[in-house]
Amino acid sequence: MLAAGDFAEEKGDHGLATYLKETADTWNENIERWTYVTGTELAKKVGVKGYYVRIAPENTDDSEIRASAFVGVKNRGLGKDLLPIEQMVSVDALALVRFGLRSPADPKILDTVKVIDAILKKDTKTGPVWHRYNLDGYGEHDDGSPFDGTGVGRGWPLLAGERAHYELALGNVEEAQRLLHVIEAQASPGGLIPEQVWDAEDIPKRGLRNGQPSGSAMPLVWAHAEYIKLVRSIHERKVFDMPPQPVARYQTSKTTSRFAAWRFNQKCRTIPFGKILRIEVLAPATVHWSNDDWRTTTNSKTTDRFAAWRFNQKCRTIPFGKILRIEVLAPATVHWSNDDWRTTTNSKTTDTGLGIHYVDLPTSGPSPASNILFTFFWPDANKWEGTNFQVTVEAESRVTVQTET
Repeated sequence: MLAAGDFAEEKGDHGLATYLKETADTWNENIERWTYVTGTELAKKVGVKGYYVRIAPENTDDSEIRASAFVGVKNRGLGKDLLPIEQMVSVDALALVRFGLRSPADPKILDTVKVIDAILKKDTKTGPVWHRYNLDGYGEHDDGSPFDGTGVGRGWPLLAGERAHYELALGNVEEAQRLLHVIEAQASPGGLIPEQVWDAEDIPKRGLRNGQPSGSAMPLVWAHAEYIKLVRSIHERKVFDMPPQPVARYQTSKTTSRFAAWRFNQKCRTIPFGKILRIEVLAPATVHWSNDDWRTTTNSKTTDRFAAWRFNQKCRTIPFGKILRIEVLAPATVHWSNDDWRTTTNSKTTDTGLGIHYVDLPTSGPSPASNILFTFFWPDANKWEGTNFQVTVEAESRVTVQTET
């Protein structure tokens, strides 16, 4: 998203660039709220405050998610395919570091690594392996018989490569080199890297030996790609494919979001005081809203179709029905008139996205604990939504997912 914003900036579409980066800021700010749990039995067992979970259930109304809520898991037998999210640990959290969103030394990341190693790491004769996630059912059965829709997930050599990249981000070059050699040791005699290696006791009659390729796909091109990237990263002594934009924006500049987003597939119920409520829909709409229990109301149109005016490209005419979008390189208030200055209006500059229509509703006016009420008029269909929605203004940001007490 940030890279796309840079591309838009290079093309001179500053409004789109701003929108993309603001959306990235909003998503980044919600990662912990969506995927981080604290106070669970597993956290207590490992001795950490919390950890990132693999997945959370769909939550379109943004209700509070309990860590004991269940999610479906494939490749497991009937009756074993629903698990509490607090039990779902995966190595995916390391991608937050790989993509530059979180520091490798972030306490939440360090705690999650401890949980990953406690649950997913297994030592073999050729070195350590990591499972994709706990209770994975994609792999041979315990007796070595082939995967038949269910089974037991085994260690993946490519995950040693991902862990090596994390160690490299921490500055542990020697550990990254060691894990590179582990991947080599787990390859076939011909140098092919398998999808999985057998990490249980040897079963000679099935050709399964501890630390050696299992009956999974081989070669796994994804694993070979990770190996090649790791070789380059070790040579450069840094994670070479880490995008620089998130590092600069979220780790160096520590940019936070000015917005809380509301969508039909994720209806936020509360927002921190002072945040701007951004309503995003997929068609033009008029948002009919109130922040004083409908005693007074405002109509705000979403924005999408524009004719652009910039200081380096001052359009002189626009087609009838188009919205004149004024694009500048810094926040501004445009003082304007459409009747030769007999009447005037002050409008804050706004941005647009890719086929997404949005309107921003400020929350600096309402006091904490007040409600913003709104509904929609859809001009293309010439009808009202017929439902009122509500967002409460909070005094402080919400905390992450909590376990039940």
